[in-house]
Amino acid sequence: MTRIPPAAAATYPRRDGNRVRPLVDGEPAFRRICAAVRAARRRVWVTVAFLDHDVQMPDGEGSFFDVLGRAAGRGIDVRALFWREPELPRLAPASSHFAGTVDERGWLEAHGARLRARWDHLPRYCHHQKSWVIDAGEPGQLAFVGGINPDRGSVVPPGHPPRVGGPSVHDVYLEIAGPASTDVAHNFVQRWNEASERGRPDGCWPDPGAADDLPFPSRLAAPAGDAPVQITRTVRAGRYTSAIPAPGAAPFAIDAGETSILEQYLAAIDAAREGIYIENQFLASVPVFARIAAAVQRGVEVVIVLPGAPMPEVRAARAASRTAPFFEALAALGLRPNFTLAGLAATDPAGRRHEVYVHAKLMLIDDAWATIGSTNILTRSFHADTELNASVWHPPTVRALRETLLLEHSGIDTGTMDVSSALQAFVESAAVRRDRRARGLATTGLAYALDASTYGL
Repeated sequence: MTRIPPAAAATYPRRDGNRVRPLVDGEPAFRRICAAVRAARRRVWVTVAFLDHDVQMPDGEGSFFDVLGRAAGRGIDVRALFWREPELPRLAPASSHFAGTVDERGWLEAHGARLRARWDHLPRYCHHQKSWVIDAGEPGQLAFVGGINPDRGSVVPPGHPPRVGGPSVHDVYLEIAGPASTDVAHNFVQRWNEASERGRPDGCWPDPGAADDLPFPSRLAAPAGDAPVQITRTVRAGRYTSAIPAPGAAPFAIDAGETSILEQYLAAIDAAREGIYIENQFLASVPVFARIAAAVQRGVEVVIVLPGAPMPEVRAARAASRTAPFFEALAALGLRPNFTLAGLAATDPAGRRHEVYVHAKLMLIDDAWATIGSTNILTRSFHADTELNASVWHPPTVRALRETLLLEHSGIDTGTMDVSSALQAFVESAAVRRDRRARGLATTGLAYALDASTYGL
């Protein structure tokens, strides 16, 4: 039995008694979230990093703001905490970012927006959390933790049929009922109350008086299942100061920062004995890479699913002398038979290939443990950006998620296989798909093997 310790230097302890449900890809995830918002009786709180304000939710629910607006119209306390980066329009003009500009506030006014909002700025870095809390403090409280942005590329169905206007994005959320959902609520209150822009005339909606402070949770949500869960975070030092602990948790000096997600990643990889399956947007953390290399060395089957067409920053890193040793080590690791990089791509009826952008941030260990959240395997994500993950110690859930992901990506039903055999079957099919595509032959399925020695070129 694989034993993975929880993060010790963390705001929140591991909590027993939770019910969890992974939600794979944007359309099913937001269908479930919209249903939870419709059923909310008192409160809906959401943290947002990136947003297309006109993105359409599934099943005719309308936009993100339509969903929240209907809830607010029923008297629900609806609050949204948005990231603000004034430099982003210049640095990344195409980014979907709702920064509360004059035009965006005008849009809110024209649409009669009834939610309450605050904006939060993090100089040089990103408030990257994506969470929802439904009915905080009430019976039936729910939380959702993950990485899916409410944007046009992400609200897509499983299987990722090619879409007009850009790549289909693969991503995952986790629904949590039970005591750990209270920790997601505590995180929201801590960030909301100390949001950097709260004192500025344009830092709240509709105004600072209406977007008032919140009390911290005073009691844990009731047990709802049998899954242990720990909420882990990255919080930059000096960003938040309140030492009020979550119910049943020890005080934590958040003003010194928190890196419990990195601690949890390293402990989990060190404990792996059979198989590690990772989906992430990046692979750019030296300590995590070193632990992965050590796992490969001791015979663990390791599969990492990354964007086949990565962001330009990856190509730029390829050309930088200071990162050359990392890519050399990646190439060497790629020679090991139990290490595989894979990408995802769909094929349209005419046989044209369409890359699927891997935006998920998850890791599965030995069919025993998983983490799902907003955190990239990237130095800044472990130390400087504001991130939120949920670790789950529940073998039935982890195994079912592994089966779901491998079936979507490769078409292989691994329900009767152990984790090592399942990953090997996935690797073989990805290699076949790579070779067939290289020869211009038709393929089915999404996953194809990547060359570790040339990744990012």
